[in-house]
Amino acid sequence: MLLEFSCSNHKSIRNAVLFSALAGTDTTRIEETAIFGNYHILKSAVIYGANGSGKSNFVDAVSFTKYLVLNSINRQPGQGIRQLPFKTEGFDTPSIYKIQFIKDGVRYAYQFSLKQMLVLDEYFYFFPNGKQTKVFERHGEKFTAGRSYKGKFDNCKDVLKPNRLMLSCAANFSSVHEVDAAYRFFRDDVVIYSESLQDNWMNYSLHTIDSDAGIKTAVITFMKELGLGVKDILVKIDKSKPQPNDIPSFLAPEFRDQLLQSTMDKINAKVVYDHFETDLLNEESNGVRKLFAFLCPFIDIMVNGKILICDELEAGLHESLVYGLLKMFMENDAGKFPQIFFTTHDTGLLSLDLFRRDQIWFTELTEDRSTDLYSLAEIKNVRKDENFGKGYINGKYGAIPMLNLNFANVLSKM
Repeated sequence: MLLEFSCSNHKSIRNAVLFSALAGTDTTRIEETAIFGNYHILKSAVIYGANGSGKSNFVDAVSFTKYLVLNSINRQPGQGIRQLPFKTEGFDTPSIYKIQFIKDGVRYAYQFSLKQMLVLDEYFYFFPNGKQTKVFERHGEKFTAGRSYKGKFDNCKDVLKPNRLMLSCAANFSSVHEVDAAYRFFRDDVVIYSESLQDNWMNYSLHTIDSDAGIKTAVITFMKELGLGVKDILVKIDKSKPQPNDIPSFLAPEFRDQLLQSTMDKINAKVVYDHFETDLLNEESNGVRKLFAFLCPFIDIMVNGKILICDELEAGLHESLVYGLLKMFMENDAGKFPQIFFTTHDTGLLSLDLFRRDQIWFTELTEDRSTDLYSLAEIKNVRKDENFGKGYINGKYGAIPMLNLNFANVLSKM
């Protein structure tokens, strides 16, 4: 489970912003939360805000953290860590990323900071029996191990570089259980979705439908529940080597030869309705294609208790489909505790009694055009039974674009 994420000096985010999945004192739908120690953990949260207010940049910061943990071990000497700081701060100001999470019933806290495209410092702790215990601390290229880990990271001394995270190095060159758990959390449990990844998700979904009869049945059942009239989906995957005419002529001869020796999947997918069938990839709408691409990973996330962080969940989907997906997610009781945190412009979701006040978040630009992130629970005089959608549209909570009413006067003078 994700507990908290904080970052600063990342794209439009200048000062530190904090997102928390810890439930407040509100008892509304408390049965939908998970209990960990003395805390209730939220299963979902939604982030609203005007275009350009930083919603996507917050998701990007989480994605960047995951990417760096998994891949910084591969960075070569002289390669800086490419990350965009806030415009007026630049690379001289540290960019700080902090995350707290639960893996296998244990709470972990991890933090790193970057300066001049290199790692400035890094901290990794866990909390057995609720007591903070150091796994390692790192400053520049030097690190110290916790008392119980003396000598455990000796193999990391030669591979730790200014452009590599200690956690990434330790996951590959040590055998420490807590490091392995944290690495698996980022690798397996945190799932990032954006429109740019839709093709990858479609490829995964079609292969899964082809190989897993249970998942295929679940996808078709959900399609039927949504009233889409889908009776079946037929997937055929042929593995073959590309022909010379399939390879662009402008590629270098050695690269062309390499591609000609590789195996490629040729996928054919048909959606079966009552009286006809369609080609999924070429004849169906963007919304149906996205739904097919989305459902298999979505079901996997629910069944295996992963964390989905999604930028603009509603893009290409009808609001009733989004509501159906969220309702299914919230009512899922497969023994795991999946989480979904997403950005959206769909204000209709605020009026459907899906969220508590501490599950509704907003991004807003401050006077210096940096991103502020805050929860509806932080705003005073907001009742539990209030129409959140109406309040948001009316500007009660901020975070919406306000049209300059004097614009009409400008048009009249043209």
